Amino acid sequence: MDRIERLARYVMEDFEDSKIMVLCVLKGGYKFCADLVEFIKVLGRSSNRYLETRVEFIRLKSYLNDQSTEDLHIIGSSDLSFLHGKSVLIVEAIVDTGKTMKALLKHVQSFEPKMVKVAGLLVKRVSNIAESLTDYVGFEIPNRFVVGYALDYNEYFRDLNHICIISKSGKMKYKI
Repeated sequence: MDRIERLARYVMEDFEDSKIMVLCVLKGGYKFCADLVEFIKVLGRSSNRYLETRVEFIRLKSYLNDQSTEDLHIIGSSDLSFLHGKSVLIVEAIVDTGKTMKALLKHVQSFEPKMVKVAGLLVKRVSNIAESLTDYVGFEIPNRFVVGYALDYNEYFRDLNHICIISKSGKMKYKI
């Protein structure tokens, strides 16, 4: 069974409502989000339990080169009032230090959703709070900078269909 399909099964089990608000974290989360939502739909069609999904997007920026910054920047509208009273699934491609997710969760909670769960395709194995913030984890990975499958290094490598570690020479070449 595909890892993303397995995560979709867990989501189907946990969300009692027939409606779910999916909050996709851009830009890196769009491929994972699309694949996860598609599996949720496929599973719903093949069972007697359909989970209606509405997808919204939030764009965050918290990296410069390969370093997580202390600042979380929400690009575009930060008004998430449409989440009030809803069951929310935040879909993020990678949870690293946990700083960004912790800030996002605080922001989302301020709009009083019914419940909030987090799906992370990748969670780095570092001594932090990242794993405790993620309800659904695709893979635990070493503390290395990865690109591909919509994850980037200074906007490069999003187009790769696979995930890989960027080399030191690659970082130097594409550093800003």
